[in-house]
Amino acid sequence: MIDTTRRPTVTRAGERVAAGDWKTLTAELDEHGNALTGQLLTPEACRDITALYDQTDRFRSTVDMARYRFGSGQYRYFTHELPDVVRELREALYPRLLPVARDWAQKLGKPAPWPDSLGEWVEMCHAAGQAKSAQILLRYGPGDWNALHRDVFGDMLFPLQVVVGLDAPGADFTGGEFIMTEQRPRAQSRGSSTTLPQGHGLIFTTRDRPVASKRGWSNAPMRHGVSTVRSGRRHTLGLVFHDAA
Repeated sequence: MIDTTRRPTVTRAGERVAAGDWKTLTAELDEHGNALTGQLLTPEACRDITALYDQTDRFRSTVDMARYRFGSGQYRYFTHELPDVVRELREALYPRLLPVARDWAQKLGKPAPWPDSLGEWVEMCHAAGQAKSAQILLRYGPGDWNALHRDVFGDMLFPLQVVVGLDAPGADFTGGEFIMTEQRPRAQSRGSSTTLPQGHGLIFTTRDRPVASKRGWSNAPMRHGVSTVRSGRRHTLGLVFHDAA
């Protein structure tokens, strides 16, 4: 169980976000639609968050992926009473991702409704009827996988989100790569895969991103999922910057 009095651990998480090479990360997001961060959480913090999975009172709902044909495995949505370290990460990441979100909206000629603070944006989501927490803790075992999808929970949408690896690939599990596909204009889709190191985050496109074309900027729809876990158990933390309807 996470000890919410351990403020130094929480503070270090926010400081790690601030210490990231955001110029390089932004360039990678612009080029590929995803970017792997440095270490955001210590192994101890990762284990603390993973241990929460069996504390069902911390979650508003549980989803069996096979039941809904989303793949195989399970995930749980946190309540709004987020663990301190999860809240800290989300609040620290939002202002770093905001310039990218606004830039992409401008390129695609779309509205950019996101205010400077995450709190204001969440209030806007709630006012629009999206009032459910969308922060996710996911668990995969051998043979589990996640179908390609987008995490769109309503009209109020933030175009980027972050997944944090909580287990060590190659030691705690094998397989389970994070996969993305990009639908290219007048061409076949392109795929990519990323292995998430423990405690590291992958920033990725929620729905679509701008790509340069002869006519300016085109919209490239993207989807994400998880390849089959071959052995062990894989946990990840999903940080979404809009709430769900």
